[in-house]
Amino acid sequence: MYYFYILQCAHNKLYVGSCQNVDFRFETHKKGNGADFTKQHKPLSIAYTEAFKTRAKAMRREAQIKNWSNAKKKALIAGDFETLHQLSASND
Repeated sequence: MYYFYILQCAHNKLYVGSCQNVDFRFETHKKGNGADFTKQHKPLSIAYTEAFKTRAKAMRREAQIKNWSNAKKKALIAGDFETLHQLSASND
């Protein structure tokens, strides 16, 4: 399995990524061996994950959500699909 994930980071920042093992990748980020972003904004928790059968699908989802506003990402994390839909409609 492959995963798309969102990390809650310091300074109220969100980091979006994809990998095969979310827990291992989270620990890697926490140790400062991940992305430059997570070196500057320490990862605090795994906020959200989605599982995919292929790496390509997980990476497509990552690319899609990376372009979202923080408000949309937070609505996704909260499972607030009504707000997510409203925010998506306002971006059209």
